[in-house]
Amino acid sequence: MTDDPQTKAANLAFWSGRVEPEPLGGGITNTNFVVRDNGECFVVRIGDDIPLHGIMRFNEIAAARAAHAAGISPEVVHHEPGAFVMRFIEGRTLTEKDIRKPATLDRILPLIRACHMEIPKYFRGPALAFWPFHVCRNYIAVAREGNSRKKDTLSHFIEINDELEETVGEIKLVFAHNDLLAANFIDDGKRLWLFDWDYAGYNAALFDLANLASNNQFSPEQEDWLLETYHQKPVTNKLRRRLAAMKCVSLLRETLWSIVSEIHSILDFDYESYTEENLSRFDRAFDVFQSMS
Repeated sequence: MTDDPQTKAANLAFWSGRVEPEPLGGGITNTNFVVRDNGECFVVRIGDDIPLHGIMRFNEIAAARAAHAAGISPEVVHHEPGAFVMRFIEGRTLTEKDIRKPATLDRILPLIRACHMEIPKYFRGPALAFWPFHVCRNYIAVAREGNSRKKDTLSHFIEINDELEETVGEIKLVFAHNDLLAANFIDDGKRLWLFDWDYAGYNAALFDLANLASNNQFSPEQEDWLLETYHQKPVTNKLRRRLAAMKCVSLLRETLWSIVSEIHSILDFDYESYTEENLSRFDRAFDVFQSMS
């Protein structure tokens, strides 16, 4: 990007006159601003492609547009290279504690189903896939090439990744969000909205369920409810173990994302601490997975 993000946001061709973008918190893969223009309020997302992390903005914009058509995300009103503009939603960002509430889960599951089943009806143009086991293999290769401080553990990660992939087995493709953090849900007081389509792409539904459960620290009982309600049938031990495998690869992918970012990111962020935090969570999840053998 030739301009700093705030200047770029202010100079977009969409505005009716001079605007003053206000920084909006959150976002490691992009920079966000709130802009008021001609009596309306918008969110601007500034960010170029990040091939290292599989983030391609054409896919993010197409997914956001399809999600709006499916009724689960706000409207994208403008885009140009390195930026897009969507309507601002006044509401409260959810927390992990919010997500774990039964009443909130009842509201979230229809959004996830709509993502999986409705977005493909509206998605236009080429679409990416997000197969987490491939993502992990690629990150491991990049970490090796970059002489990562974790290079001695990378071979072990390959073995684990292969074991997890074998456990998951055959899947049915859906269009998945792939980043179901609490911060990506907003409650406007009447309904929930789902945001941030950076990693969206075709994947297994089970990954989104595992990602939601892992990111928001679900109990085993909540995980059973999630599986039963989504699939509309009783949970088997085999399905529980497949979910556990997907939770592990979700955490392994986040750990490897951070390991690679330690090498390549220019952001002022404590990636080493983030790596260790996610590695600890992964180790605990993998211990649980192994106990289910």
